[in-house]
Amino acid sequence: MENKIIVVNRECPALLVPDGISITIKKDTFVTLTQSLGGAYTVLVNGNMARVDGTDADALGFEPIILEFDNSGDDTVVEGNVWKALAAVYDPELPVSIVDLGLIYDCKIEGSTVVISMTLTAPGCGMGPVLVEDVKYKVGLVPNVDNVKVNLVLEPAWSREMMTEEAQLEMGLF
Repeated sequence: MENKIIVVNRECPALLVPDGISITIKKDTFVTLTQSLGGAYTVLVNGNMARVDGTDADALGFEPIILEFDNSGDDTVVEGNVWKALAAVYDPELPVSIVDLGLIYDCKIEGSTVVISMTLTAPGCGMGPVLVEDVKYKVGLVPNVDNVKVNLVLEPAWSREMMTEEAQLEMGLF
């Protein structure tokens, strides 16, 4: 994607890259769009690189991603909703969801808390903190979820065999 200067049309949450620290980009701030991938946007703002989630794309003048969840009818967390939220999280450098990449090892619902064990495609992945915060944000949107805990594990080591066939096709690995 070609660099494009955009004026942010409303206050917008973002994550600094690569450390995952939350920031707020103020309305009427000029940002430079450098990448649009997997429903997220990478921008340069005030000399820093930041990632804007697709659910906030309207702040940049794009169509936002709207996550719709099933209603449990009570105050329980629906596991299918958690997986839907996880499937909406994309690797920051690949056009593939973390579910299809096989990065989610376990997902437990403990009352209103969701505990996720996940890995990275490489142990030293510099985007790990951004990915973890993205998971917390998206799963936190699920109805009745009050807390999201992410355990980043490196065993077993990720390998391409953990990817779905669709993801391998998308990446041209077949």
